[in-house]
Amino acid sequence: MAELKKERPIQLEISDLSMGFGGIQATRDVSFSVHEGEIYSIIGPNGAGKTTVFNCISGIYRPQEGSIRFQGREIVGMKPHKIAHLGIARAFQNIELFRGMTVLDNLMSARGFLLPYGLFRSALYLGKCVREEINARDAVEEVIEFLDLQLFRKTPVGGLSYGLQKRVELARAMAMNPRLLLVDEPVSGMNLEETEDMARYLLDINEEMNITVVLVEHDMGLVMDLSDRVTVLNFGIKIAEGPPREIGQNPEVIRAYLGEERIQGRS
Repeated sequence: MAELKKERPIQLEISDLSMGFGGIQATRDVSFSVHEGEIYSIIGPNGAGKTTVFNCISGIYRPQEGSIRFQGREIVGMKPHKIAHLGIARAFQNIELFRGMTVLDNLMSARGFLLPYGLFRSALYLGKCVREEINARDAVEEVIEFLDLQLFRKTPVGGLSYGLQKRVELARAMAMNPRLLLVDEPVSGMNLEETEDMARYLLDINEEMNITVVLVEHDMGLVMDLSDRVTVLNFGIKIAEGPPREIGQNPEVIRAYLGEERIQGRS
């Protein structure tokens, strides 16, 4: 399966990405490419530069050097909302939901940037505004059903369990109609059952909706089970890239991150 996906077009291409903060070099000359339809993971110890890479891709940071191309288009220097318009969405590690709003309203708010009408039409709520609102509602309801959130659609997210809030965070990113989904630590703080559920949802998003997934995660079991390919960062430098089984047996990766445990992934 991984070999078939590698034959697909490159969707995201990172070249010589460097980003520093004062005297700290978060990433240095990081390069990798993600093929359309892959599940691609970025792993490494705390402080390795993983989230910095995500922040550069999503436009939160502007790298000091390097290139980021999405579907052949350079996106370095673009504003985050413009990058979102191109089809890149992100689910954050730290839950960034509106806690007093319902699940449905949180997902509707995520589609606001896709609605083509302005403040005047919105105030009048006529014609095109009504049609677009109906279409947005239909799209959000599909995401709610896909991620099994029907029972909680009218529940304020602040009253949900942590695991459900993480699922709503993923759903909100899905509501943005992405072609590429950045998922930062989706199972951090979850129990085993919640972790297994999240793994299934990520696979379904990738396989049934044909959405490319780029994953940052510390749960090596999850990474090795889901990923087509893995890149390993250490102190901001890429030290390895390859299929999960190869990464799990790489001596440099074991020394830097995995300790003595050799994790077997899918071939």
